[in-house]
Amino acid sequence: MPRVCGIILGAGSSRRLGRPKQTLPFGGTTLLGRVVADVEASSLDQVIVVVGGSEEEARAGLTLTRAEVVSNAAYATGCASSLLAGMDAAGDCDALMLLLGDMPGVDATVIDAVRADWETHRPWAAVTDYQGAPGHPFVFSSAAFPTLRDLHGDKAVWKILDSEPERVRRVPIARPVPADVDTWDDYVDACRTFGVTPAPAS
Repeated sequence: MPRVCGIILGAGSSRRLGRPKQTLPFGGTTLLGRVVADVEASSLDQVIVVVGGSEEEARAGLTLTRAEVVSNAAYATGCASSLLAGMDAAGDCDALMLLLGDMPGVDATVIDAVRADWETHRPWAAVTDYQGAPGHPFVFSSAAFPTLRDLHGDKAVWKILDSEPERVRRVPIARPVPADVDTWDDYVDACRTFGVTPAPAS
């Protein structure tokens, strides 16, 4: 059975939100903690959480069952640096699954369905297709790792997926695309969706 490692990108600086979104309260845990718990409940063989911005607070908000937390001191240079930090921690695997630390709603059901589809078809890369809208998680086979290691800056993964459409499989999931949390309104909307009480606005 192929070994698939999940990398949760949770090292951002939260410039648009104005405070560390990784540490925002979210139903008895933090926003990042909720994502990590969902990923830990999946069938992924290894789970790596990459932190950087507000690292001490982010770590303190996590209750881990099997995930490993790694630090990315270069997080301000963009998401690609967090991906590289996660790849370094992952070691040998047949595929990497990329997940966002600010996107609650990508639960074990979605993760396991995307993994199963990748294992069946073994594409160079796969993108989750939420009723026609592309989104996370992404999966990259080991053949794509050299390309990933050459990435720099923000949105770099999206750029290579857009440039290699013939090598990217879309995995259909019959749900609306989950929203990521970039602004305070996004956070309040996510809390409403999941029935949790948001933190007071500061």
